Amino acid sequence: MKTPIRVAVTGAAGQIGYSLLFRIASGAMFGPDQPVILQLIEAPFEKALKALEGVAMELDDCAFPLLKGIVQTADPTVGFKGANWCLLVGAKPRGPGMERADLLKDNGKIFIEQGKVIDAVAAADARIAVVGNPANTNCMIAASQAKRLPPERFTAMVRLDQNRAQTQLAKKANVDLTEVKDIFIYGNHSPTMFPAYAHASIQGKLATRVITDLAWLQGPFLETVGKRGAAIIAARGASSAASAANALVDHVRSLVTPGAVHSVAVKSNGHYGFDANVWAGMPVRTTTAGSYEVITTYAMDDFAKSRLAATNKELVEERAFVADMIQ
Repeated sequence: MKTPIRVAVTGAAGQIGYSLLFRIASGAMFGPDQPVILQLIEAPFEKALKALEGVAMELDDCAFPLLKGIVQTADPTVGFKGANWCLLVGAKPRGPGMERADLLKDNGKIFIEQGKVIDAVAAADARIAVVGNPANTNCMIAASQAKRLPPERFTAMVRLDQNRAQTQLAKKANVDLTEVKDIFIYGNHSPTMFPAYAHASIQGKLATRVITDLAWLQGPFLETVGKRGAAIIAARGASSAASAANALVDHVRSLVTPGAVHSVAVKSNGHYGFDANVWAGMPVRTTTAGSYEVITTYAMDDFAKSRLAATNKELVEERAFVADMIQ
């Protein structure tokens, strides 16, 4: 059996964490032959830590053969110690009347601390995946604090948007989900993100030749994918925790599967016209387990360029909100 890897998870007793941990322990994220030690981090409040204790008891009661240990802590230096993967799920949610700039600054403090601690105590091969919103900018903030770990180790999740887009195209074309390929997400994990439908294929044909309703592709399709999270909150009175957890499983699984092609928010380095210092969703190809290369060969039409410019503008504005915190 392989040596266990250490997986740190913040917000471990929250809704996404609760939907996530059992998938990791079952082997869905790292494979059926990879043992794991879960290092679960929660806020230093009695209620949160008590909930975490209950989650750990349930994990024990599942008797997962791959689960070789559980750490429960409110101390990030303990939780991130030696971690091979750091899954940053926890973040302060946006409250009623809260401005986006205030949310960014409040979360900035959290992700500055986490970035520093991860850089100091995580394993030499540590990879970081950010889920807590605003995910792209939170990832940028955490990466800005790292001196030992390079920026490419820090990724943010846009896989949920990719999964949503894939499903919407399959439904519109009335085909099986597996018939839709190469639908990638560009930009921010927000309503401004752009699912590049022109590059997708359906049953081996260009998606735009199968779905010829351009008005739907540029209108209801983009709006449905971009505002899906709000629609779920309106329908069930709670956020899309299970699908977010599932998307994180997909995100990491693809990053550890050489040859996988998928959407990830990474440091843009100027690709596709994005500001070089923002983290933007783009198509990547996994090269070796945990490493990837950005696919830069996709051409954009005028409509796509306008959408990429809009989501880039939002990312640049978010960076400006927290610029004084990361200098």
